[in-house]
Amino acid sequence: MHVHFVGVAGTGMGSLAGLFKQAGHRVTGSDVAFYPPMGPALARWGIETREGIGAHHLEPRPDLVVIGNVCKKDNPEARAAIDGGIPYASMAHALASHVLEGTSPLVVAGTHGKTTTTAIAAWLAEAAGLEPGFLVGGLPKNFGTSFKLPRREPAGTRLPLAGQPSARAPQRKAPFVVEGDEYDTAFFEKTPKMWHYRPEVAVVTSIEHDHVDIYPDEASYLAAFAGFLERVPPHGLIVAYAGDARVVELTRRHARAEVAWYALEGDELHGQPPHWLGAPAGSDASGQAFDLYAGGVMVGRVATQLSGAHNAKNALAALGAVCQGFGVPLATATAALARFEGVARRQELRGEIDGVRVYDDFAHHPTAVRETLAALRARHKEGALFAIYEPRTATACRALHQAAYVEAFDTASRVVFAPLGRSNIQATEALDLDELVAALAARGRQAERAESLDAIVRLVCRDARPGDSVALLSNGAFGGIHERLLAALAARRE
Repeated sequence: MHVHFVGVAGTGMGSLAGLFKQAGHRVTGSDVAFYPPMGPALARWGIETREGIGAHHLEPRPDLVVIGNVCKKDNPEARAAIDGGIPYASMAHALASHVLEGTSPLVVAGTHGKTTTTAIAAWLAEAAGLEPGFLVGGLPKNFGTSFKLPRREPAGTRLPLAGQPSARAPQRKAPFVVEGDEYDTAFFEKTPKMWHYRPEVAVVTSIEHDHVDIYPDEASYLAAFAGFLERVPPHGLIVAYAGDARVVELTRRHARAEVAWYALEGDELHGQPPHWLGAPAGSDASGQAFDLYAGGVMVGRVATQLSGAHNAKNALAALGAVCQGFGVPLATATAALARFEGVARRQELRGEIDGVRVYDDFAHHPTAVRETLAALRARHKEGALFAIYEPRTATACRALHQAAYVEAFDTASRVVFAPLGRSNIQATEALDLDELVAALAARGRQAERAESLDAIVRLVCRDARPGDSVALLSNGAFGGIHERLLAALAARRE
């Protein structure tokens, strides 16, 4: 089959294109540009790329056109496919129809922690010999790629469920672990992607209003998660975070499947005793440790190379989903967890030059910013921590979380804001960086705005000292500042 992707250079679309190529199809794809890292990756995977957008990319006529949600309804290439009668689908429908069939999907949803939790769960299942498929919105370092087809089982072969046998709980097929994005599916179907992934085992990490361009109010955002929970069948399993009031309320109201709660010691549990409990036991440069309790029984101390309480929660969620959902022995899973190396762009150390550590992280929501900085401070207790933040998403560039950002930077020694990443937001709705700088100063934080990335590089090179850490926080490429800063630090040393 010849499959063509319109908007192929996005993280999710590119990975799905790789899955189709891995399955033996001819895969072509178009986009406005093919910048690193996705451009070179597509070439490595054997995807035939076509720069620009136009109907001519549909020659020869493909058997299926996958249209990315970046495409607007007047996109000429998407329009030509639809009007020309070529079979077409969104990314979510293409994954569900052509990849998930014959698998047992493990879908990780939530405002925060989706990518890391998905990657951990995929690695635990792989280490246990389940040969899962997966699609992750980042690059898990243990795999070296963000996608993999599952082992297809002979007819009648199934993985046993953990726990008590039940007449309504069939044995599971091979797992497919996928990140359940709540963003909308396509211009021709305005429903959350995660609704289409047929979850049999589901994780809900957190629910905090986001994506205001799609969900104008909290009620619409909550409805997306309610619909996701309702789609987990009665024979399935929902692994849900007891420390989030919204998660607890929605799960109580909408779950039809068995629910396993998880939490960290000290969390507000909202009336839900956790099946999976972690008691933090210290964090340093080697990572995070916690004591694991399963069903109220002490299992032992668990180690992970990841830092921070939020990553301990991600690990708990993955353990619950894989062990309780697919019967993986706890000893096997915890041993594999210790070998999990993390995900690119999640607290990723890009380099240490002249004694200054430069980290890259995807954090953009205030909660993610707070947790990331706290984790880096726990990892490096000495030295200054520079937080360089680019507000770039439709939500981050608006004043929706103006007050929350003030507290998000509490563990940083110094905060620098890059210019807003969007220029099409009215001034009355936009995040006020001057007000934010003043509010941070009132809390005793040294904060400032920078007019350009060059100014940020000059500031860090002037003021950072050996032993300091720099966190570059953005959900985009941040103008290639990572390489520019490392090069400038190297030049400073010479």
